[in-house]
Amino acid sequence: MAFRAARAGVTDSVERARAGDEGAFAELYREHAGRVYALCLRLTGDPGAAEERMQDVFIRAWERLRTFRGESAFSSWLHRLAVNVVLAERRASLRRELRVLPAGEPERLERAGDAPREGAGVDLEGAIAALPAGARAVFVLHDVEGYAHEEIGNLLGIAAGTSKAQLFRARRLLRERLER
Repeated sequence: MAFRAARAGVTDSVERARAGDEGAFAELYREHAGRVYALCLRLTGDPGAAEERMQDVFIRAWERLRTFRGESAFSSWLHRLAVNVVLAERRASLRRELRVLPAGEPERLERAGDAPREGAGVDLEGAIAALPAGARAVFVLHDVEGYAHEEIGNLLGIAAGTSKAQLFRARRLLRERLER
């Protein structure tokens, strides 16, 4: 018991789920699904994609639950897993798109997130969702989730200076969209 108490991030539900208890994992899912979905939605800007990424996060969590050491809260571990899942899918999607886009249309990659969504209001969530993917990811990771530019650079594979520039761009675009 002393060992379990020392690992503050390991709750009874986590311990039971690590032992293979699917009911305990279902409890963890119910407890954390809303926050994971909200994070995925902010990073993707698309409710359907956010739902898919959330499911991917929990599948990976079940597969990797034994690697959770309890050095931090389970919610922190799950949050980091969610960020990694969304960013990995984003990179894979970009690679797929690069394979099929004609070389004469590179501006489509940068402008893919510029088009306003049909029916989107002038609310903050809608404005964030309308940001270009790179600017949205940096904005969410920095201003919403509290990551430092160096951490964002490591996660996204960009320089810290690029992260700062993307954040400046995201904030400018948000101001413009919200002032309309």
